Amino acid sequence: MGQNKSEAFAPPKHIVSAATIVLNDNNELLLIKGPWRGWEMPGGQVEEGESLKEAAIRETKEESGIDVEFLKFCGIFQNVDRSICNTLFLAKPIGGEFTTSSESLDVGFFPVEQALEMVKNGNFRERIELCLDESKHPIYVEF
Repeated sequence: MGQNKSEAFAPPKHIVSAATIVLNDNNELLLIKGPWRGWEMPGGQVEEGESLKEAAIRETKEESGIDVEFLKFCGIFQNVDRSICNTLFLAKPIGGEFTTSSESLDVGFFPVEQALEMVKNGNFRERIELCLDESKHPIYVEF
């Protein structure tokens, strides 16, 4: 009873992001080299009024210059302590040219095994591996 109205209806403090695992016809993965986390898959925060899919397409284009088409939704990694839900999509490139941005110092397609060795941050390698293994879909991982 002690709460005022604004406290009772405070918006949730969750972050939702969308990332793409982009695989080309040569079985190579698209990676970007971020300024803080090193090599990773493109992705970022979903903006208000934007779908998960739209966010993943936009973030991939902004960070890599590559246009993608979705193949499937793979799943979610939820960081419970930090209230972050990371959604993951499998996609294929359909156009565009490599570009870098403030969020990507370098970008390229790399053979899958080499790409997995390059990804060092947190559980990002696990995210990619699970997306590439369709027998594991849908993915739901809490950490």
